[in-house]
Amino acid sequence: MSTPGSSRAPQCLLDDQIEPFLQHLRDSGYAERTLRKKRTVARAFARWAKRKGIATIDLNDGHVDAFVRPLHRGEESRLKFELAGLRLFLGYLRATAGLQCPAPPAPVSSTSNLLQEYEDHLRNHRGLAENSLRVYLPLVRTFLSSKPAGSDFPGSLTALEIRDFIVAQTRNRSAEYVRLLSTALRSFCRFLFLSGQIPADLSASVPRVCTYRQSTPPAFLSSEEVTRALVATDRSTPAGRRDYAILLLLARLGLRGGEVVSLELDDICWRTAEIVVRGKGRIVERLPLLQDIGQALTAYIRTDRGTSTSRRIFLRLRAPHIGLGGAAAVSEIVRLALARARIRRSGRGAAHLFRHGLATQMIRHGASLPEISEVLRHRSQMTTSGYTQVALEALREVAQPWPASGGAQ
Repeated sequence: MSTPGSSRAPQCLLDDQIEPFLQHLRDSGYAERTLRKKRTVARAFARWAKRKGIATIDLNDGHVDAFVRPLHRGEESRLKFELAGLRLFLGYLRATAGLQCPAPPAPVSSTSNLLQEYEDHLRNHRGLAENSLRVYLPLVRTFLSSKPAGSDFPGSLTALEIRDFIVAQTRNRSAEYVRLLSTALRSFCRFLFLSGQIPADLSASVPRVCTYRQSTPPAFLSSEEVTRALVATDRSTPAGRRDYAILLLLARLGLRGGEVVSLELDDICWRTAEIVVRGKGRIVERLPLLQDIGQALTAYIRTDRGTSTSRRIFLRLRAPHIGLGGAAAVSEIVRLALARARIRRSGRGAAHLFRHGLATQMIRHGASLPEISEVLRHRSQMTTSGYTQVALEALREVAQPWPASGGAQ
């Protein structure tokens, strides 16, 4: 037992860690103005921890909340800023000063483990793209959440349960949602059978949703609208030069949003004028590095990209300067570009408007479906055939007159 004279005083080393932490942020691209604000918050937190007698090694996220929340009730923006800054500080301390890790999470349920196994199966064995995972996993999670705790699942799963669940989900849902749900459950049932968790493959018992392929022509940008969107992008700013390069990749090569995000510096082959693209299904292909795209990439990389530990070509404008978060970031860049050009387009997949526009222009200039399929890297020409609907002029030329008097000529 320790005596009062030998009791260890709390060792609060936060003051010694603040400046190294700020230098770490400075190396990540944070502005000096932001660093000054974070220094003020960190010093105030250090004084508070010293008054409370909390040793540095014992600090956790609960202490951050206890310090910040009473100070800024009703000031949501300042509260978020200081919470984010101090949590970043704790993360730095955990990596460099031996600070304890966050408390272990609550025990993971069996359904969570099952969902994780399914995700690993899709990613490592089926090779699905991240965008596909974002569709499948929430749908399967919804199905798993409908199973009562303690049930003998998945061994007791029956075709009737699957059917009843899908029927219940059709209420107030679009046909596309129900189609995706059926597809996800069919995939999940195949996984359960292949992994030996159910005795029979129930994928064939999942009801199929009747949909009509190519019932509506794809939304696209005309060549005039593409030009307006490019011209409206201000290339005198770092953001404009980055966005202009992204828009050119979408418009000239028909890249998908996720493919733009995943591009890395090593993917540009300057000597051979090629660019390496990682498409769906982990397929790697080489596309021509067109002159205007090469010039835009050169201007952005040399002038605005700066140094970063990330090898991604396109980085966030604000610190930390890391790669874009995902395809949604590219879609947001497209939406802003269309708004500047005063072009109105609705629906999902803003980045795909350029891809659809490229295919439409090709087919209107006489390109064949195999040629378009090769440029867009479609695995099936059935996907490409949807663009025939937009070639109205060509359809009029081959349309036969109505076989009746007064019919259309």
